[in-house]
Amino acid sequence: MTSRPSTLTTDGVPALDTLAGPWTDRAELAHLPSLRNQAGQGHVNEDLTSLSWLAFPPYSGGYHTGVLRIDGTPLPARRLRWSPWGVEREGGGDGLTVRTDVRMGYERSRVLWRLTLRNTSTETRTVTVEQELLAMFARSDVDWGWLYGCPWNAGHHHDFYATERLRSEVTAPRPRQVQLLPVGARRIRVGSPRIPGIQRDEDSAPMLLESELPDHSTPDSGRVRAPGAACALREVALTRAGGASVPLGEPGARHDIRPDTDRYLGAVEIEEGDTLHFQVRLDGPGATDRTGVILTHGNHPDSLQVALEEGRLSLTIGGERVTAAEPLPPETWHTVAVRVDAEAAELSVDGEVVARTDPWWGGQRWTARVRDGGVTVEDTGSTAVSSYAFSVPPATLEADGARAVARWDLIVDPGDNVVIGWVLDVGESAAETREAASSAAASFDVSFDAVADRWRRTWRSAFEPGNGEFSGHLPTLTEADPDLARTYYTGALLAVYLRNTRSGSPGPVFLTGGPRLGPTTTFFWDQSEWGRTAALLEPAGVRAWLLAALGQPYDRCHSFDTRNLLPVGNHYAANDHALFRSVQSYVGVTGDLTLLGEVTGGRTVLDHLRAMAYRPRGQRASFGSGVLVDFGDDAWELLECVPNYRHAVVSLNAGYVGMMRSLATLLRFMGERAEAEAAEAEAGQLSAAVLKQYAGDGRWAVSHPDGSEPIGHCLDFALVAADMSEDLTAEQREEMVRFVTGHLVDGDWMRALDPGDPIAPLSDRPDHGAAGAFAAWPGATAYGLCRLGRPETAAAMLRRAHRTTSGGLWGQAMEVTPDGSYRVAERGVSNRESNAAVAVTEAVLAGLFGIRSGFTSLTRDQGAARSPYGRLENIRALGFGLRRDHQDPV
Repeated sequence: MTSRPSTLTTDGVPALDTLAGPWTDRAELAHLPSLRNQAGQGHVNEDLTSLSWLAFPPYSGGYHTGVLRIDGTPLPARRLRWSPWGVEREGGGDGLTVRTDVRMGYERSRVLWRLTLRNTSTETRTVTVEQELLAMFARSDVDWGWLYGCPWNAGHHHDFYATERLRSEVTAPRPRQVQLLPVGARRIRVGSPRIPGIQRDEDSAPMLLESELPDHSTPDSGRVRAPGAACALREVALTRAGGASVPLGEPGARHDIRPDTDRYLGAVEIEEGDTLHFQVRLDGPGATDRTGVILTHGNHPDSLQVALEEGRLSLTIGGERVTAAEPLPPETWHTVAVRVDAEAAELSVDGEVVARTDPWWGGQRWTARVRDGGVTVEDTGSTAVSSYAFSVPPATLEADGARAVARWDLIVDPGDNVVIGWVLDVGESAAETREAASSAAASFDVSFDAVADRWRRTWRSAFEPGNGEFSGHLPTLTEADPDLARTYYTGALLAVYLRNTRSGSPGPVFLTGGPRLGPTTTFFWDQSEWGRTAALLEPAGVRAWLLAALGQPYDRCHSFDTRNLLPVGNHYAANDHALFRSVQSYVGVTGDLTLLGEVTGGRTVLDHLRAMAYRPRGQRASFGSGVLVDFGDDAWELLECVPNYRHAVVSLNAGYVGMMRSLATLLRFMGERAEAEAAEAEAGQLSAAVLKQYAGDGRWAVSHPDGSEPIGHCLDFALVAADMSEDLTAEQREEMVRFVTGHLVDGDWMRALDPGDPIAPLSDRPDHGAAGAFAAWPGATAYGLCRLGRPETAAAMLRRAHRTTSGGLWGQAMEVTPDGSYRVAERGVSNRESNAAVAVTEAVLAGLFGIRSGFTSLTRDQGAARSPYGRLENIRALGFGLRRDHQDPV
């Protein structure tokens, strides 16, 4: 087994190996590690080899990549270790240790596995190793939203919980169709189903991360609302496996379904062995040719749904679809039943089974073939082809349906190791993928080690002026406290880790997170949390990204697909502040004023800045003094899970104050003195209204049409401190600091919402509620503390932040555990990584060293290369490595 290279450094930049995670017991992790390269992403599972959520746009993978069995038994991973270049898993027992290491090829649609078996007993062991080989990949040039399309036997859509159920089964003794079994009570709806998201049964309830998310797909996804089937329905009920009956809807009621029918009959959980049944009747002309939906269990991609397809009954469930051979006879009532368990779902009519699902691995869409000592898997639904090859030829290699199995019969002496490697390549040519996989497998050790070596070179390049990898570089932090330095560099590594060079039309982009979501998606808000750092590292990429982002309808979406430049999701109220701040950071770092004259989205960048900064003019609250901006009643546009954080919130109102003042600085620099003075006056009026919302003791009030109420949320602290610190009295500053340090900062991380706040019991999410905090909030809070004159308190926060990474990097939601420590949360749809956490690096640069790099930087220096917290070298920003007459595009 190869060893890791030396961790010694000569210039202050830590060796990448020192930032890799330690071996971590599975029990300590809520969220298992991810796998990434510059082209794709994936998620490791509970076993020793399988991967899920594997995507290399334009290729996405469904189900999982196959389970390892030792002497017929799949082994769970007892401990794991993450590195930027891959993930190691270890399990075993009875004198045998099994360790695997999986890596993605650098900038390749490739995965490499290395398996090491070690005999720790005193007896020679005979071991049978079986590796299941699955490659259910499809090519798609559309549907690359946050909920991006994944291939299923019967479609192409993002099916979050079905995939997660399959992931949870990888250590089961045998494969099952567990994706057919829904989880939790869902509404039975008759007629036209709603477009599914992850789970979304209500239109108005605030988001619960573990159960709801709208359909954050792109406009090209092709997902449309299906019509209801023209038929009559009655006697809808569920019969439990034990015989009990659960009626649904009014007893004896008849439901006449039309194309626009959407009727709710009640909620029920369908458990293993249960049968959902009803009576249906088709009448009138064309009855045997009708198409439409009869009944759906929930609004989920994996929902059980019974429909008519040209008069024939069909059943769709968990990525599978089966259809009866004959049309349903008209002019009479028929009893239709669907029985569901982990082996199959059966559709019957009048007691006769007319359709039954097949095993998902059974060759319905994909076909695996043994060729030239390897395995090639072809997709009949797209042009995707995948090939496996091996460093050690298997004793047997057999294909059956979509699956192949490689088997090795090994004799391992006491104390000895046996190493096996295999490679998966994804593309569109059987010959080319076989050749690529075979070539990598033939020199497996070289190919495998090259991945880590290439990552190490990329890491070094991120801090080298004039490097050939990035269009810029980051400052090197030296002479700093070791814990502070580790947080700074871990944040920088997160940016490098989420940088994708192949997904984006603009060029290199920093993906927002994943890997269960968004392999091409960037959110405006998340990127803005570390805009200065991004502009230092990748100014050319950031410039292109800004033009693409401002070209989106950012008044109607929260993010965009960087592959096809399409909007994703609902509007975020923070978009104006986020995009303004990102432009300001880029110009403040680079001095590239030519960006302001570029036209995108039908206007110049400068006019975009005007439109965003002046938005309050059209959104004044109709209540109170009529000065504050009213952000509306939709919780999905603000913090999503804090029910009362709506309407005139302080945070983004303070943000608009900062935007107008910053715009005034730019306008004055450009000679537009009259407009600058008007913008400053307007900002002053809004600032006065914000200050009236101060509720005392560091808290701020939210105003609603029917009154105001105080709240203790970190976002109010962060934006008021960042954009209005000069407006605060000394007493207010001190009270805000006491509130944050006494109620929010907690151990090595923080809580977004004061646990003692009255709304806290209704806001349990670990990113924006009281159960933890979003990836960006500690960095934003630390910066706010610096703006309030408390850099030593900020530095103390930042020194501890690196301890929460759960053996890897920070995730979207960091949750507090029963023992008071913090870890990356998995519950719900949290991301294993979130680029917003690079805010900790931003806080070091902009907070502890004062390099604020905004429009003010066009005329005067801000910050210094040396502070009480260390020294920064190789700063390439206005006032440091760049002259102020630098106005050329980067």
